Amino acid sequence: MWVDLVDKGESLARNRMMSDYSVETVNDGLSEFNVLFHGPKESTYEGGVWKVHVELPDAYPYKSPSIGFVNKIFHPNVDELSGSVCLDVINQSWSPMFDLLNIFEVFLPQLLLYPNPSDPLNGDAASLMMKDKTQYEQKVKEYCERYAKAENIVKSKEDEESEEEDISDGHCTSSDDEIPGLEDP
Repeated sequence: MWVDLVDKGESLARNRMMSDYSVETVNDGLSEFNVLFHGPKESTYEGGVWKVHVELPDAYPYKSPSIGFVNKIFHPNVDELSGSVCLDVINQSWSPMFDLLNIFEVFLPQLLLYPNPSDPLNGDAASLMMKDKTQYEQKVKEYCERYAKAENIVKSKEDEESEEEDISDGHCTSSDDEIPGLEDP
């Protein structure tokens, strides 16, 4: 069930994030959850909505959270199959001064705005970006249209009440089967 942090997740909002994010807890705990992340304005990812899986280690904030895109995204620094992110500030230079707000307001938007094709997790995206930026941007938009539509990620309240299964199983992998309404081309 998706929770609007303004209404129901006040303690999570105060301790974890700002109130303008929708969060879905996993296993009814506060250490594992999904966050709806919107592509940055004025980017090729604008209009896309991704479910980002977050796991907080016991040593958080001294140890970085594990984050990954659940639904597919075409980006040189995001593994298409696992959704894992190649971002130094999260993977190597994390500091307890950072928090989840930094991840969703600064780090992920910067990653999408300024991809680094020289350090790829997705070699196809990196290669295409370096060879033909126009074609790369078109593929990003195709992925946004196919995999990152809000209506495919956020279920209506009627759907939540009539179904007991989550959109995903809570893992950072992605497939067409995880997002209702998507079919193979």
